[in-house]
Amino acid sequence: MEIRDKAVVITGAGRGIGAAMAVRFAAEGPRGLVLADLDGPAAQQVAAQVRELGVPAIGVRTDVTRPAEVSELVVAATAEFGDPDLVCSNAGVATGMGVHAGAVQWANSWAVNVMAHVHLAQAVLPAFVRRREGYLLITASAVGLLGLPGDAPYSVTKHAAVALAEWLAFTYGQHGVGVSALCPWGVRTELLMPGVQVGHPAARAVAGAAPILEPAEVAEATVRGLAEHRFLILPHPEVGELSARKAADPDKWIAAQQRVLR
Repeated sequence: MEIRDKAVVITGAGRGIGAAMAVRFAAEGPRGLVLADLDGPAAQQVAAQVRELGVPAIGVRTDVTRPAEVSELVVAATAEFGDPDLVCSNAGVATGMGVHAGAVQWANSWAVNVMAHVHLAQAVLPAFVRRREGYLLITASAVGLLGLPGDAPYSVTKHAAVALAEWLAFTYGQHGVGVSALCPWGVRTELLMPGVQVGHPAARAVAGAAPILEPAEVAEATVRGLAEHRFLILPHPEVGELSARKAADPDKWIAAQQRVLR
């Protein structure tokens, strides 16, 4: 997927990876960017930054856990810039909790890390299939490939996000739809760094496995991965090797993760 002259939608665009993708995509000359976030003013601020770079952009408050709001987002994007070409389902949450996380934490993790991708796919796929073109980028995580000691809801739901992206690629590739799963490891965002600062086991596991990247580095890797139509976009090259190591000897991999918690 080349971004030039394309209409792009990004959720979770108010900060972190989503905001970095918006700024980086602007350098590619898209037709327009629609930036959505639960924090509407943050999305609007990033949109203003993109407009300063000479690219049309709007910021929209959207709760991605609500199907009706996701549908309204796609309608608004279409009205502003025409049918979306690239849709980046990027919102995500972490809990830092184990299997005994409360029902609210489990439900919110499923709602944001899995069902939000489902809602967005449901909203855009009919037009993608009708046109036989379009691209869906799901921000999952290297955690969805490797697991993560210390945060059960995040680990489980990020595995589900990768599985969803795989299923969409299996099913809709024959209809001209591109699908990628963006799977970074540690990124310097509000999702990770507070845990690193307090030494949380999950954050410690992430920080110890590979260098912590800046959001801009993830955005750069995303542009390259989209241009190459890669299903797995891995900003950390170490993740591919670690994933192969896990697949080759799951028992050894689990033992290594157990040591992280000691």
